[in-house]
Amino acid sequence: MTAADLKTPTDLKSNETKSVAQALNAALADSYALYLKTKNFHWHVSGPHFRDYHLMFDEQAAQILGTTDAIAERVRKTGNTTLRSIGDIARHQTVKDNDADFVSAADMLKELRDDNLALVESFRAVKEAATQAGDNATEGIVDDWTDQAEERAWFLFEAARGA
Repeated sequence: MTAADLKTPTDLKSNETKSVAQALNAALADSYALYLKTKNFHWHVSGPHFRDYHLMFDEQAAQILGTTDAIAERVRKTGNTTLRSIGDIARHQTVKDNDADFVSAADMLKELRDDNLALVESFRAVKEAATQAGDNATEGIVDDWTDQAEERAWFLFEAARGA
């Protein structure tokens, strides 16, 4: 079996779907990076708002992880291949890891807010590539992902006001 055997049939032009797939894979890498960072902060948050932040980070991590399969499947439906490993994710991600021994709750909120807004930008790049390729299925579904990331950023912004 070869990579050509994985080529899913599509009526979209292959050079245009490559652009969509590249944008989707970039968003997928950032989604996984943001998921892991959000879970890391969920595990390590401390302070007077521990319970609220702990639960919010867990809910947001679950939502982010929930989009990853849909993103990867869109890549496959365009006749392309998706990310294959942690190393592959690392090569494509733009969301920066945070390996600090301690991060204050206030800094966690601000960092995750900024990262979710960066993910929104990534989703906008997907939308633009999909529009140019005439890929209305990707164009439509990315709107939901964008809305979810914007909502997460909003909640993090509001929570940071009191942190």
